[in-house]
This record gives sequence, C-alpha cells and structure tokens, in this order.
Amino acid sequence: MTSYEQQANIELQFWQHRMQKKPSFTDKVSKTVQTKINDLIPDKVHVAITTAIEKMIKAVLFGAKYTTSTSPKPNTPLQLRESLVRQKIETYRNTATVEGAVTGAGGFLMGMADFPILIGIKLKLLFEIAALYGHDVKDYKERLYILYIFQLAFSSQQRRNEVYELMAGWQGYSGSLPDNADELDWRIFQQEYRDYIDLAKLAQLLPVIGAAVGAIANYKLIAQLGETAMNCYRMRKISPLQIIKE
Repeated sequence: MTSYEQQANIELQFWQHRMQKKPSFTDKVSKTVQTKINDLIPDKVHVAITTAIEKMIKAVLFGAKYTTSTSPKPNTPLQLRESLVRQKIETYRNTATVEGAVTGAGGFLMGMADFPILIGIKLKLLFEIAALYGHDVKDYKERLYILYIFQLAFSSQQRRNEVYELMAGWQGYSGSLPDNADELDWRIFQQEYRDYIDLAKLAQLLPVIGAAVGAIANYKLIAQLGETAMNCYRMRKISPLQIIKE
C-alpha cells in the first residue's frame, strides 16, 4: 500500500465512523418533527411528489446513456484517480454554485426550478466519479450503487446508518437487489431527500437573499456529495483497516 493509499485509508476510517454514529438528540427531534409534518401532508400529495422525483431520477439514472470522461486504465494509481475526481467535483460544484445563484435571484418560480436542475447536476457528477474509479456506469447495478450514494449523502443520520450498512456489504447485498427500478421504495427516498435539503433550500425562495443562499447551499451540497462518493468508492477500491464503531 502506497503512502497515499494509507492516508486515504485513514480518511476512510474517519468517514466510516461518522456514517455509523448514532443519531444525536437533535437528529432524533428533527426526524420526529419532519415525520409529523409528513403525516399531516395528504397522501395524494406524497404520491405526486414521489412520482415526480422517481421519474426525474430514473430519467437521468436509467434513461439516456450518459457519456463520461475517458476512464483511467485499470492499473492507474489511486492518487491519480482521485486527483481527477477532485477536479470533477470542483467543476460541478462551480456549476451548481452559479446555477443556485441565478435561480435564487429569479424569485419563487426560478427557485423551484433549481430542484430538478440540481438533481441532474448531482447525478451526472456521480456518473463521472464512478467512471474515474473504474466502474462501468452502463451496468445496472453500478447505477443502483450511484443511487445509494445519493441516499447516503442526503438522508437523516438514522437512515444514513441503514444505507451505510447495505453499502458496506455491497458485494453480497447487490445480488438481492431488484432487476427493475420500479420495485425500489421511492417514497422513503423522496421523503429523506426532501427533508434533508428543505432547510438548506427553502431560504433560496426568499427575495433579496435568495441568490446568496442558493449559491452557498449548492456549493455545500455538491461538496458533501463529492466526499461521500469518494469514500463509497474507496470502500471498494482499497482494503480498509479495522473500523471501531462508536
């Protein structure tokens, strides 16, 4: 193992520890409040939102065959791969920052348009990262892995614990996954994602401050997604040292 891989392994350990932390009191209170709010929303509204997000993500993730940057050769060192990954994260982060500022400055309707645009940016970034780590994004199971990375990055701590456990044992778990994306629980997916980003994105709809909030929120969300993706692929690329749970 090279010195870079050793450092990456240490970073992976710290990240894994965070993914396995028990929900804090604040996390539990926030989740309880969000659950009660969701319970007050009519079921037909949940169905409409779930359907919209499902179609949006499936169109990106399982629809068009996205072209990605040329994948590095199989024997490419991890350090070079991750240098290219960081460049991609920076590019997409800058794009999302500008997009958030523009839509945030455009008022309520433009602010609402940011939601599907940002999802597309996030998923396209994950396609690029997957390819740079040497995974074939044409493979259906690899696209499902991308979907799980997305969930891991934007879920409550309780849900994050559950998703992390599945991804830590991906080689065995992937064999049990449905061959049809329609069989996935999209309602849980959309509620977790919506609840997670609500506080970060609702202020974007406010006049005057919308542009600044949109830019900052998008910058942070893409940075978080990039870090999550890197460590998810590190789990499959390098042999992790023993992880001590909290």
